[in-house]
Amino acid sequence: QVQLVESGGGSVQPGGSLRLSCAASGVSVSANLMAWYRQAPGKQRERAASILRSGTTFYADSVKGRFTISRDNARNTVYLQMTDLKPEDTAVYYCGCVNTDSWGQGIQVTVSS
Repeated sequence: QVQLVESGGGSVQPGGSLRLSCAASGVSVSANLMAWYRQAPGKQRERAASILRSGTTFYADSVKGRFTISRDNARNTVYLQMTDLKPEDTAVYYCGCVNTDSWGQGIQVTVSS
């Protein structure tokens, strides 16, 4: 059974930083395509960042240069480092294993002054 548990969300002022963590069980983060999605109120879910088995990363244009996806194979955990946060980054962030179509419960990130 695949389980993905996100942590690290919260509220931050514009320009601030947060690091999201996604602890995985039942699936290897190094052997699968892992991604962070986000969904803002009234908007469609967007893939913010992804990391392939090879370690190659991809980013949505809206977060490129500000967000970094990474993984710790020993901890079987995927991270999303978010810097220079903007109010438009406010959303529920979901960790996903694309290969198994498995998702975490989501975690709120709010950027507001």
